[in-house]
Amino acid sequence: MARARPAAERVARAGAELADEIGFEQVTPSELARKLGIKTASLYSHVKNAHDLKTRIALLALEELADQASAAIAGRAGRDALRAFADTYRDYAFQHPGRFAAARFRLDADTAAASAGMRHSRMMRAILRGYELPELQETHAVRLLGSVFNGYVELEIAGGFSHSAPSSDQSWTEILDALDSLLRNWPDPS
Repeated sequence: MARARPAAERVARAGAELADEIGFEQVTPSELARKLGIKTASLYSHVKNAHDLKTRIALLALEELADQASAAIAGRAGRDALRAFADTYRDYAFQHPGRFAAARFRLDADTAAASAGMRHSRMMRAILRGYELPELQETHAVRLLGSVFNGYVELEIAGGFSHSAPSSDQSWTEILDALDSLLRNWPDPS
């Protein structure tokens, strides 16, 4: 995707704010135009359509999350890096639920390849280097971590853990400890 015009970037940021308020799936050009106090037709001078708007919000969310995760893991390794990375995802999801949902919006292959999503993958692989996994196993480990982080946080945000003990914070810590142990003892594929 070509570099967005500054006005389109402002529209994407306003869309991201709206996503946090009403949910990413509910963001439409007409809803955003209403929030901005403009006519929907005026919005289309900055974005092509609803898919383009959602793509721009997704790209913004991926970039924000990558920036925060990068800052969190800087200078850390092993369990500390894993914990910082995971906590960044969890904190971002609670602070920006609509943007967190947007970060999982399906992008076309070219857009995905040029997005900050690649930074997320590189950061996870950098964390995994501290565990000395065989290179061929890294993709499996990246997918496992992404599944655990995203799945847990989605269930937590939906209130799935709010009616039982122990607290979700305690479970989160236990899960990260278990992931650390698994990564240190990754099964040999041979």
